[in-house]
Amino acid sequence: MSQQTHPESRLIDVVLDEDSIGRGTPDIEHERAVAIFDLIEENCFHPVGDEKGGPYRLRLSVAEQRLVFEVTRDGGEPVITHMLSLTPFKRVIKDYFMICESYYEAIRTASPSQIEAIDMGRRGLHNDGTQTLKDRLAGKIDMDFDTARRLFTLICVLHWRG
Repeated sequence: MSQQTHPESRLIDVVLDEDSIGRGTPDIEHERAVAIFDLIEENCFHPVGDEKGGPYRLRLSVAEQRLVFEVTRDGGEPVITHMLSLTPFKRVIKDYFMICESYYEAIRTASPSQIEAIDMGRRGLHNDGTQTLKDRLAGKIDMDFDTARRLFTLICVLHWRG
């Protein structure tokens, strides 16, 4: 985060576009709920160049193979909308979901050491996607790594169903 950001540079609400997400498995719904809860509880989020500051509301959606970030103030005043191509995320999201499926299966049947190995791979892929998100939003939205990590989880949910 830039040192010049407003002290209220944070998200107070995150909404996922229902047309983009549809219904998911219980595991995916759980991931979504946890990511949104964690994101709202603790985050650092500031659109670059916004002098008024937050707090902010974020609506995430997928439209025409683009990820749409619609940022408004608490009262609904539009701040900025950014559209990112999903192409840079496709490989890491595909790999992430493949390893997540293995992880959820392993929880039910594998040894603790097998679960730990799969989880390490899962976290590594998640970190790769998080860094891609931070890089793609550089100069547009300032955020810390943990905020980007939780947003990447939500992007996976949107992509999975979009």
